Amino acid sequence: MKPIYKIWTAYILLIVFMLIAGTSYGQVVATHFNASWNNHNKSDWVDSLVDCEITYVDISKGTKIQKKHKVTVVPTIIIFKDGEEMYRFEADVSFKMIATREELQKYINELIEDKY
Repeated sequence: MKPIYKIWTAYILLIVFMLIAGTSYGQVVATHFNASWNNHNKSDWVDSLVDCEITYVDISKGTKIQKKHKVTVVPTIIIFKDGEEMYRFEADVSFKMIATREELQKYINELIEDKY
């Protein structure tokens, strides 16, 4: 009975390790930078992106992260993989996002596929 217990314990630990490694490597994050004064131009469709984590940054409440990523126009959406900027989408002169949900999802899918 004891050897079977040890084998199952090893399998369970292996599965847990694989799950942790799979979520920590290849993490794709879509970050939507905007300002409270520009909420009417917020890209509402960002919430419908799949296979990525979605974060929002209000640059009017703190400029540290804005400066770090050199965000000069809002809205801006940056897609990161493992913390590294991969793609950037910026608004036009009227502060409206030009990129579409489908376009961003295509790039996210490519990053996910590159993982395998």
